[in-house]
Amino acid sequence: MSPLATVIAVLCLVTASAAQAEPSKKDPHMVAPALERYTRDTLLGGVWKRPGLSARDRSIVTLAAMIARHQTVELPFYLGLALDSGVTPREISEIITHLAFYSGWGNATAAAVVAKDVFAARQIGSDQLPAAAPALLPLDEAAEAQRATRVGEQFDAVAPGVVQYTTDVLFRDLWLRPDLAPRDRSLVTVSALVATGQVAQLPYHLSRAMDNGLTQPQAAEALTQLAFYAGWPNVFSALPVARDVFEKRPK
Repeated sequence: MSPLATVIAVLCLVTASAAQAEPSKKDPHMVAPALERYTRDTLLGGVWKRPGLSARDRSIVTLAAMIARHQTVELPFYLGLALDSGVTPREISEIITHLAFYSGWGNATAAAVVAKDVFAARQIGSDQLPAAAPALLPLDEAAEAQRATRVGEQFDAVAPGVVQYTTDVLFRDLWLRPDLAPRDRSLVTVSALVATGQVAQLPYHLSRAMDNGLTQPQAAEALTQLAFYAGWPNVFSALPVARDVFEKRPK
């Protein structure tokens, strides 16, 4: 049995047991039984089994959306599912750190508090986490110089501090940390942008994601996953942008 199938079976067992026990005041299914059905049959039993994106990648997309949207209630379950699906503790740590910059420090800190308990329950120690200041991946100097020049020309007179930190911290440090592959870091960024409705930044980052190895079918499946975890309006706002990026990519 696959890790995802095991999780679904356990979730269904827990739900059935809860139905026979004293009703919990915190159980949303006592209020919305259809939500339970959609969760079991459509989401976990259907969307998560679609072949276009691995369970590992779906976990990355889902964690990014939940952290970016400060949705911590279900985060322990999905952190556990991510670990069972092959996302490493180092990668989860890096996802949280990356999202501090793309969804705000408070959201990342809240996620870190939840992850701490999940890691402790699984006896994940500091030896399984990334270094605070590791040796960085090589920098594409030409591409970074082009990006920095373009951003500087647009915004240096408006907010020079933002421009400086974008260069020094984001693209010459954060994006080069080695414990989350560039393709996965892009997937986190794109997911967070869609989940928070930040479509203005999507063309650059979706194109960068595809440069980093994300395929068009995988990007399409990420959007399908995000429809459930970020809502249809956010995804439909992103679809015209994604279509434009796809159409402009070299065939």
